[in-house]
Amino acid sequence: MRLGLGAALCGVVVFGLTACGSGSDAPGFNHGATVGLTKALSADDLEGRGAGTEGNAAARALIVERMKKLELTPVLGRYEHAFTYGPFRTPEGEDAVPDKPGINVMGVIRGSQRTGLVMVVTAHYDHLGIREGEIYNGADDNASGVSGMLAIADYFSRNQPTHDVLFVAFDAEEDGFGGARAFIAEPPVPLSAMAFNLNLDMIARGDNGILWASGASHWPALKPMIEEVATVAPVTLSMGFDSGDGRADWTLLSDHAVFFRAGIPHLYLGVEDHPDYHKPGDDFDKIDQDWFLDSVETALRLAIKAEENLPDLYAMKAD
Repeated sequence: MRLGLGAALCGVVVFGLTACGSGSDAPGFNHGATVGLTKALSADDLEGRGAGTEGNAAARALIVERMKKLELTPVLGRYEHAFTYGPFRTPEGEDAVPDKPGINVMGVIRGSQRTGLVMVVTAHYDHLGIREGEIYNGADDNASGVSGMLAIADYFSRNQPTHDVLFVAFDAEEDGFGGARAFIAEPPVPLSAMAFNLNLDMIARGDNGILWASGASHWPALKPMIEEVATVAPVTLSMGFDSGDGRADWTLLSDHAVFFRAGIPHLYLGVEDHPDYHKPGDDFDKIDQDWFLDSVETALRLAIKAEENLPDLYAMKAD
């Protein structure tokens, strides 16, 4: 999702770094599977993946299939976790819409040590569905983030982390962060164990070449990590959009908001708005696949560094 921001907000840059090429030391993930899943999730036959629709269920099946292929461990014995969210109320306090159903998808990779700390990597898989007869496929928003999340899972499935890494595909983000709110309300692991949230939402359409890292102004210990990754990342990685007034601040504009409000350090990766944001034109064929894969690699590099430094990130909760 990410509510209405335009290119004019480049002036709010807090910190910008121009990245160099990744070279032969790039961490590995399956490029074909990443691109293929993005294309499949944003296909017309999924009809925009609106929460509660058949297309949404088809998207969920693709995510579960990929988690199984990567041998992620089901959470509490299952990948799919049903929830209800709402009700939504009128300004007078009366129920306007009853509770709605949704389903989050979760899988975990166990760490080599039982540290008691968990890194949570998230991306929402729902989008806007069909509106006035037009399909809103949401290739960038957020088929790209889901594929990026599972690329990170791909890497950690072959390179065991020290700490547990929990992967969550949220439902109903486009409807008040329904899945994320339900996750925090009934967490599968204690909130006290959650050291860090990395949220991916819109990481494919870097029309200006920039991938933004939002959150470091709230969690200053993230800055050295982001700066280090930026020196080797294959895209321009910049810090910003996490302070200021109104929509210049992305802190509360995607699922990471619920982690922030719970006092859990977070980092949100995303691109600025483009002409197809929340429009029927957000289609797979608009994605520059090379830039997208470089963006995913950058997200993966950040995930690796975050996992390596998880105790330090956890310490920010007490600051």
